[in-house]
Amino acid sequence: MSKLPLLTKARFLSGVVAVIMGCSLNYFGDRLLGVKIELFRGILDFNGLWVIDMLVLPFFVGVLVAVIFGLGGKWLCYFPPLIVKSISYVESVYLNPVPEDASLIPFGLWGLLVTVVMTAAAFGGVMGEIMVKGTYGRSPRDLLHKQRSDIRESDI
Repeated sequence: MSKLPLLTKARFLSGVVAVIMGCSLNYFGDRLLGVKIELFRGILDFNGLWVIDMLVLPFFVGVLVAVIFGLGGKWLCYFPPLIVKSISYVESVYLNPVPEDASLIPFGLWGLLVTVVMTAAAFGGVMGEIMVKGTYGRSPRDLLHKQRSDIRESDI
């Protein structure tokens, strides 16, 4: 049975940097799009910007986290959307008053929406790992693929 490698200082630092960069991309993307998922203004609130904020932006956040962190980034990419959306919800509940034309969605529905956002980030994390490694799976790449110079016509 093999032991897991020890968490080194550089790996920990790259994880912290990846989460901070993912949080900043998610935060500034939310502010740029102007979407707050915890506020409900009616059915017309679910427009294209809302879909981009729910699916496309977290996907790119997951890709960014996985590219910065490297292998294992697909597990770390869940945290930036959770952190940013949680801070935004707490801010809407305790710090900023809810606008008169909006209402605060119930906590359970907010949790469902955050789960969708985190899932989109997970897809981005997997794609980011594929971009880093060049393939997906547990085996190292050199064991999976032959180099062009290794292929002989006699093998064909």
